[in-house]
Parts: sequence; structure tokens; C-alpha cells
Amino acid sequence: MSIVRRFITEAIKKTEIDEFLQKKLERAGYGGVDISKTPLGTHIVIYAMRPGLVIGRGGETIKELAVTLEQNFKLPNPQISVSEIEVPEFNAFVVASRVASALQRGIHFRRAGYWALNQVMDAGALGVEIVISGKLRTERARFEKFRAGYFPRCGDPALKNMKKAEVHVQLKPGILGVRVKIMPSDVQFPDKINIIEPPPIDEMPIIEEKKIETLPDSKVKIQEISPEKKETHIPSKVEVPKVEVPKVEVPKVEVPKVEVPKVEVPKGFLIQNY
Repeated sequence: MSIVRRFITEAIKKTEIDEFLQKKLERAGYGGVDISKTPLGTHIVIYAMRPGLVIGRGGETIKELAVTLEQNFKLPNPQISVSEIEVPEFNAFVVASRVASALQRGIHFRRAGYWALNQVMDAGALGVEIVISGKLRTERARFEKFRAGYFPRCGDPALKNMKKAEVHVQLKPGILGVRVKIMPSDVQFPDKINIIEPPPIDEMPIIEEKKIETLPDSKVKIQEISPEKKETHIPSKVEVPKVEVPKVEVPKVEVPKVEVPKVEVPKGFLIQNY
């Protein structure tokens, strides 16, 4: 089996399981199902407004569901868990089922559409769109659209965060279709930035100066206390101690006398001084 065919087969199987649970758990306020494969088997999460009716007395209903899903839809070892819908107005399938139930009871389609629209917006949703199509008033089929709030048509938020559901109801004129799209309040859009304001700075408390009560001048005498002056005695003359320098005796050196020999000059020579 190719990858494309496998994805198509799994999508068809999930749609069949969703339709089966919708009919089986209509009284419990069925709101959708999530199916995921695990190493131990198939994990199935059922969302309902009244989980007690899904589980049953002693878990009988949920055991029957597990056996039916394993035999009819060939799911290996199905493990079912039930989750309660906290805000039913944010579940598109619940809102569509309420509108379909109102149409079955004979309520006018505009009244049913606006009633569901106001309920969803009062719950805090960003936007909602309800489309009722079919033979509403005449033999010719048409549709009526109810919109409110911020409702993006395209882009990543519209594909990932928007909740969609479609329910069909059989009436005398024919089959009517109810399509609901809801944008929850916890969606963060990439083009909207929330600026966090800094906390306010507490002002410093002003401390009032306490006034000191003073007594009249007649009863209080203020005496100035001057610091004590220390007298310092400076001598007029400073005696410097005499230091005796020892006398050093220099030894006498006797120079030996050199006797110059007498030279006898012969007669007839003149001695000139140069």
C-alpha cells in the first residue's frame, strides 16, 4: 500500500469511527475523538460533556465500546479514556449539535443561529461563524450565515487553531446542514504583540519631622562649654649635649737622606746652564 492510499484509508476509518460514536454517545454530549497509535495498541480519547454516561455502571459501556471498535473497525488493542469538556461553548461539535437539536424541535433557524452565536461569544471566544444550509423556507435550497467577532479566513491560525464541525439533521422539507467554526480565546496571533507594562514604582513615604517643644528662656539657661586648652611649655633655650671627638695621632714618617756624590770637574771645562 502506498503512503497516499494509507493516509486516505486512515482518514476514512477515523470519519467512520467519529460518526459511530456520535450516534452511540448522543445522550452523553459527545464532543469529538482523538485516535493515536502507541507501541501497546491504539489510544482513543473521547471528549464528552457527561463522562459518566460514556463509562457506564461499573465500566460496562466503555468495555462494550472497546470490543466494538476492535471487531468492527480492526483497531488493535483499543485503550479508551474519557475527557470532560471544560467549556462546551468552545467545542464546535457541541455547538453544532445544539443548533441541530433546536431545529429538530421546530425552532426557527434564525433564532437558533443567533442563540448559539450569543452563547459562544459570551463564553469569551474571539470569533464564531455558523452556517445553516438547506431548504430553510422555500423549496429552493439556500444558506444563512451568522458571524461575530474576529474571524480570520486564511493563514496559519485559521488552519491550526480554528475548531470546525459539521452536523446534519433530517427535517420534513429535507436535510439541513449546520457548520460551525470557532476561534477560541487562547489563540496567539503572530501579528499581535502584548506589551507587558512595568510594575508601578511605590513612592517613598514622606517622614514628617517631629517638632521639639522648647521651654521659655527664663527657665532654661544654656551654658556654652568651651573645649579645654592644654598648655604646652616650650623651652626658650635648647641645650645641645657636647660630644667629645677623640684625637687621632698621625705617625711621623722619617724620610731618609740621600747623599749626592760630589763630582770633581777637571780644570779647563766650563759648565753652562741649559
